[in-house]
Amino acid sequence: MRRPSLLRTPTSPAAKLYAGTPVEAVKTPWRKAHYCVVDLELSGLDPRNDEIISFAAVPIDAGRVLAGSTLYGLCRPTRPLPERSILIHGIRTVDLAEAPPLDEAIRPLITAMAGRVLVVHVAWVERSFLGRAFARQGLRLREPVLDTCELGQLLALTRQQPPAPRALDELARSLNLPVHQQHHALGDALTTAQLFLALATNLEEYIPETVQSLARASQRLSSYRG
Repeated sequence: MRRPSLLRTPTSPAAKLYAGTPVEAVKTPWRKAHYCVVDLELSGLDPRNDEIISFAAVPIDAGRVLAGSTLYGLCRPTRPLPERSILIHGIRTVDLAEAPPLDEAIRPLITAMAGRVLVVHVAWVERSFLGRAFARQGLRLREPVLDTCELGQLLALTRQQPPAPRALDELARSLNLPVHQQHHALGDALTTAQLFLALATNLEEYIPETVQSLARASQRLSSYRG
């Protein structure tokens, strides 16, 4: 028997926009598609107990970063931040005292993502945390999700090179790309956006790439590894 959906009906304008805007067709050539590159800063990596404390979104249209349309936001957590997370991103609990709670803060991000293909670095993190945040808005996070970490590995295997670095900054530097402010959501989102464009451009030297083919990076990696 099919389990009933636990999602609420989307009620906010942002949620309705996201739910009602078609996502890019998967067969679209990658350069013609519209993307939203997202990075999150978190209190930890356990989506059951940890929280989103900041986020950024960088749009890409026609193979170009729209630097003037970036989004950055802060979220007030429900509990004090652990010291280990403060040491990573430098955001303290007091810095978030005036920020809106997640359910309110996330709505501009939902609007920015409407109708766009999501691009992230190490997709399980954003999938886990955004999936929970979106569910509270009555939404399911849409596929496809493009992962620059997987695309970096795919490019290395395609070129018959040693495995590519998995860390965002190391992978960007391996392709001679600038690294923006690390462990800051907007800085990392900008780095990821430039990295995505470089990876897709290099992969297209071997086969024509579409949204779907880039989204299938994990399956393509498996076929290379046999």
